Amino acid sequence: MAELSGRHILLGLSGGIACYKSAELVRLLVKAGATVQVAMSEAATRFITPVTMQALSGRPVVTTQWDAREPNAMAHINLAREADAVLVAPASADFIAQLAHGLAGELLPLLCLARPWASPDAATAAVGDGRCPLLLAPAMNREMWAHPATQRNVAQVRADGAQVLGPGHGDQACGETGDGRMLEAAEILDALIAFFQPKVLAGRRVLITAGPTFEAIDPVRGITNHSSGKMGFAIARAAAEAGAQVTLVAGPVHLPTPAGVTRIDVRSAQQMHDAVLPRAPAHDVFVATAAVADWRPAAEQGEKIKKAEGQRVPAPFALVENPDILATVARLPEGQRPWCVGFAAESHDLVRHAREKRLRKGVPLLVGNLGPATFGRDDNTLLLVDAAGERELATADKLTLARALVAEIAQRLPAV
Repeated sequence: MAELSGRHILLGLSGGIACYKSAELVRLLVKAGATVQVAMSEAATRFITPVTMQALSGRPVVTTQWDAREPNAMAHINLAREADAVLVAPASADFIAQLAHGLAGELLPLLCLARPWASPDAATAAVGDGRCPLLLAPAMNREMWAHPATQRNVAQVRADGAQVLGPGHGDQACGETGDGRMLEAAEILDALIAFFQPKVLAGRRVLITAGPTFEAIDPVRGITNHSSGKMGFAIARAAAEAGAQVTLVAGPVHLPTPAGVTRIDVRSAQQMHDAVLPRAPAHDVFVATAAVADWRPAAEQGEKIKKAEGQRVPAPFALVENPDILATVARLPEGQRPWCVGFAAESHDLVRHAREKRLRKGVPLLVGNLGPATFGRDDNTLLLVDAAGERELATADKLTLARALVAEIAQRLPAV
């Protein structure tokens, strides 16, 4: 997906060893469809060459406010006027300090100061509307990051409208470990893409379930299904991108947690029920994406069930019905009940089964799909079923569909 198509990004590099990550960041930005203009501080050129950044961006790199290539000798003005966003990665402690105090002794802080000011909600800005938001990816030693002066400066630049991405935690070039690492290039790319998404769920709280459940038969075996959790995780990411505060209750899957999402891991349907029910009343929206097992063994065996000599079929074991999480949430009293979205993964007769399930669960919106055609895949086709009828969201990657679904939910929510 060319998710940054039509966007022009001004990428600034201040001094720091994390400049090596900026080369990969440029490559990813270009791959995502953005045009990238690189501006480097003198210190940054000690860590990576302008030649490298020019080769990757396809544009001459600007390193000084005295750039003679500018007809009006105002590189700091021209660069910021052309950009949809200024992204500084890495942003050193010294650079952040300059921003916090309005100092402009070199190109990078000068162009940030001279850019058309953008309020913190400028993520909804349209291309070419004149505003230029500022995003910073800090990179420094853990002690520098933790220093009170740095924390004051970071708080100030946030108050002035900058969005701070990270930092990350882990091994540092100095040999120490802690906070202060610049986020990885892919994480910064995702954060930039998220920044430009319309904030249609700003101020909302969204609770989502995702993945399969696992109902243990014995310590080795269990009842489960083929759900990968990818659709639910995509919806969690899309909701967070849209400005929501998102809680994700996930069954046993091996997927990274989307940025900004609070994750709760569970295994069984009962555990998922027990995680969802106390939290549901505090949320505005509940999206039940998880493929929850309808039944579980009445009792879990303490030891592996062994095959007896001459026995071809194990002794039968009793099943009991699992709690219906979606229906239970949908029946909560008025004032405690979030706006509910159900999912139906069917093998056949999708429209009929989806209609019936929506009525049976008592939810305003039911999203249907054919399970065998999507489990484990990166794409999907969704059918939206409500009281007015059905409408299909055509086959696309799951994140694109998740964003479309989030937009649908936002339109249908009652005003607050």
